[in-house]
Amino acid sequence: MPDSPAAATPYEVLGVSPSASQDELRRAYRRLLRHTHPDVGGSAEQFHAVQIAWERVGDPRRRSEYDRHRYPDNQSGATGSPFAAPAAQGRSASAGVRARMYGHPGGQTRQRYLAMIREWAGRGATVADPYAPELVRTAPREVRHCLAKALAEESTAQLVSGLGIGFTAWHDVDTGDQGRKLDHVVLGPAGLFAVLSEDWGAPVELRRGELLGEAVPPAERPIQDLEDAARALARALKIRFTALVVVVPDGAVSEPLTVPRRGRRPTVVTVPRSRVIGLLRDGLPGMDRGSFEKVFELRSRLQNGIRFVPE
Repeated sequence: MPDSPAAATPYEVLGVSPSASQDELRRAYRRLLRHTHPDVGGSAEQFHAVQIAWERVGDPRRRSEYDRHRYPDNQSGATGSPFAAPAAQGRSASAGVRARMYGHPGGQTRQRYLAMIREWAGRGATVADPYAPELVRTAPREVRHCLAKALAEESTAQLVSGLGIGFTAWHDVDTGDQGRKLDHVVLGPAGLFAVLSEDWGAPVELRRGELLGEAVPPAERPIQDLEDAARALARALKIRFTALVVVVPDGAVSEPLTVPRRGRRPTVVTVPRSRVIGLLRDGLPGMDRGSFEKVFELRSRLQNGIRFVPE
């Protein structure tokens, strides 16, 4: 996932400043090659990361291209700067062929990123372009993660919008529980799903029912937080979720990771982004699909009860 804002930059991998000279880059690269080589006790993963970092910035021309590169933002549908915030979304203009969409996907997370990047830049500093590549890449990783999460939420929303008229989605849903939100609530023939969109910029794995990884802060409990948020909304609206879904970039997991249903707690599935539509459309293996009448009744209850988080 080299294009994620949350991923370690080549400069971070090599342990140098973005303003380092080519000689400094070369010395850092050679030193790390020796220390990370599997034959001398290093890890193949670290060794590979060092080589990729060198490929991206070791040559002056490629380095210049990397430093100018803006992260893709195709999911927002925005024009101009790929970091431009998308317009607030209500019901899709082409509702005859697309899912019903409510709320502003990624809106609150975008606003949090803007506040964080300006705070990091310093009081009184003028930030002409908060999405400028050189600014984003020099920001702390937690700031970049906030931007990556906003992009992930927008990407999921774009995918969901293509599911069709049989689906309804609400984004940035207020659960009424200490400001906690659900990124997406998706209702369709296969059931009702609470969805978390994430991008930590590195692979994750499932251990003891929780997602862990090199880039996931130790204090974070993504699955636990998703369960708590879904439980709060389910209690408030008297609904039951079919499953909870965590969507991560394709490079973060290779196969779905499942935490089975526990009592009244629904199944939690972590899926790569390319497989989320199949899950939302077809449901879980062996799961009964709801009737049209039940889906229609549930949609009315959700539409009347759901509130959105402020931006």
